[in-house]
Amino acid sequence: MAVTHTDLAPSPPKTDLGSNTGLFVIVVSILLGLQCFILSLVAEATRSNAIWMENKCRYSGDGKIPLMSVAAAFFSLALAMVLQHVYLLIAVSKSPTGSLVYWDPHSDFVKSLTWQAGFFFVATWISFAVGEILLLVGLSVESGHLTNWRDARASCVVVGKGVFSAAGVFGLFTVFMAAGLYMSALRGQRFLQDQENNHREVMAASAFYASPPRSPRRPPPPADDQSRRHMVMVELQKYMQLV
Repeated sequence: MAVTHTDLAPSPPKTDLGSNTGLFVIVVSILLGLQCFILSLVAEATRSNAIWMENKCRYSGDGKIPLMSVAAAFFSLALAMVLQHVYLLIAVSKSPTGSLVYWDPHSDFVKSLTWQAGFFFVATWISFAVGEILLLVGLSVESGHLTNWRDARASCVVVGKGVFSAAGVFGLFTVFMAAGLYMSALRGQRFLQDQENNHREVMAASAFYASPPRSPRRPPPPADDQSRRHMVMVELQKYMQLV
């Protein structure tokens, strides 16, 4: 099996955005977002309703199942958000700063990438905040009638229809927007690496063509037989004079 340059190249560090660790973090975060969405649907299907009897009402259930589902969805979404942003922060902080000299804020690509990253960042945090607030509202409501839920009372506070489903949608939207933010950061890192490699190639080519060409040294012509005899006679005469 032939060995290529790719096989000999060192593998990227774990904190590199393009490493397998980064891909693993994104996949786990998306799975946590899907888990939050599914648990929100479970909470929506099992949420407590108010059963009215003339001027009194009582709850249709104790709210334990929707409460546990909402709590698990809340922590799943929070874990996905923390996992993605902490890894992204570590990866960006440990990236080499020398390539930042090639970051041109006036180029069209950099402007487009900056707007994309800003959009994904704002959309991620807004959807995360809305989803978590909806889940917190559900937690507080469902935890209010864990006991004595069969007793009739003057008012029954319940979660509105579709609140848990909306929270799950916002949670799913959050992890996908965070994945978009990660991809924007990865594109920016690869852009800087390409710019740095191009600069090195240009500098190497400039240094090569700037050096003066060296003329090859011509070997001395071979001596013929007459020249050899003459050299031998000269050396012999010198020897006789010394003697």
